[in-house]
Amino acid sequence: MRYRLVAPKRLSGDVLLPASKSISNRVLLIHALAKGGGEIENLSTCDDAQVMKRALKEMPEVIDVEGAGTAMRFLTAYLSMQAGRPYSLTHAGTHILTGSERMKQRPIGVLVDALRRLGARIEYLEREGFPPLRITEGDLSGGKMEMRADISSQYISAILMIAPLLPGGLELHLTGDIMSRPYIDLTLCVMRDFGARADWTDMYTIKVEPGAYKNRSFAIESDWTAASYWYELVALSRSDDTQICLQGLIDGSRQGDAVVRYLFSMMGVKTKIGTATQGVPTTVTLKKGNHHLPRMDYDFTNQPDIAQTVIVTCCLSNTPFHFKGLETLRIKESNRIEALKNELRKLGYVVETNETGELTWDGLRTQPMDDPIIETYNDHRMALAFAPACMTMPSISIDHPEVVSKSYPDFWAHLQQAGIEIFEEPS
Repeated sequence: MRYRLVAPKRLSGDVLLPASKSISNRVLLIHALAKGGGEIENLSTCDDAQVMKRALKEMPEVIDVEGAGTAMRFLTAYLSMQAGRPYSLTHAGTHILTGSERMKQRPIGVLVDALRRLGARIEYLEREGFPPLRITEGDLSGGKMEMRADISSQYISAILMIAPLLPGGLELHLTGDIMSRPYIDLTLCVMRDFGARADWTDMYTIKVEPGAYKNRSFAIESDWTAASYWYELVALSRSDDTQICLQGLIDGSRQGDAVVRYLFSMMGVKTKIGTATQGVPTTVTLKKGNHHLPRMDYDFTNQPDIAQTVIVTCCLSNTPFHFKGLETLRIKESNRIEALKNELRKLGYVVETNETGELTWDGLRTQPMDDPIIETYNDHRMALAFAPACMTMPSISIDHPEVVSKSYPDFWAHLQQAGIEIFEEPS
């Protein structure tokens, strides 16, 4: 399948954003560890959350998470332990955890090593350090442990969420540069919402006290990462009266990607918050502004998921940049650094990188393709980040647009509601 997108003269719309995928998957796991009491309101309907929900409910002998990296990491920890597990399982004891071909290329050794030190019984079925895994549940120990923090915060979150059910709890000391610290903070916040006693004791150490999670209902807020694509659309719009209203976001959200409002204020987007009442979903209105930085420098260590959005926006708005903290992009759903370079070149932008994953664009251009077709590499964020390019071009085509279901299933319908025309073409 392929979509061709044509922008309207004026972009305008009222959008109910999807629920946060990150919060949904954390709540699903903790809800299961709390023995399933209470209701989850506004659970994300995206592929990743549905994979997680189905696995926790059905617990088949072979669990295929497809391309859901969060589910792979969280379930690896969950399946390793016996304490706190639901009583009615189809296949108690041993499970095989697998995924897509790309998932089998994404490392998981740091998490497996940490779980093994706690007493987990995990075997690699194909390649050392990578899925698929055979996991046999057992009694894990608690105590003090060190763990690398420079690859994926999801490894840390997976360990933390099972930690209250470990004998003696857990004191986790993180080594190396901590990637995506806001996601670890988000995990701790959700854990505390369910009654856990867990917090930082210093910059590199987290202590989790032993104790069961409490049953409770939980309402999930809308996704600030999904909001980033609407910020991009407004930033690239050529109409001064562009206005988009986003529903369901929370001012002061625990989501790290809420920083998008500040980043895009430097790229000419004004944000108006409907109400600043703590914890209450509200309307966030985006409008075109006049202020625009001539150059951007930023470290995405804490917000890697919005890097593609900002990078594409900078190129298409002729804003040179130097961005750091992108090392983890190589092991996401695609090698996002190479994918960005390839697809931006189709649009005429030559982006440079180095061995540490830093990306630089100093304004170097090349001849763009006449009718560019963006390849998505089976990566939802490639489709989501490049779709707004239609605002600066006569049209743009997106191959395999269905990949957005991984995090934002209604994206294309929402674009149409805002006035963007979408034509289906043979691929």
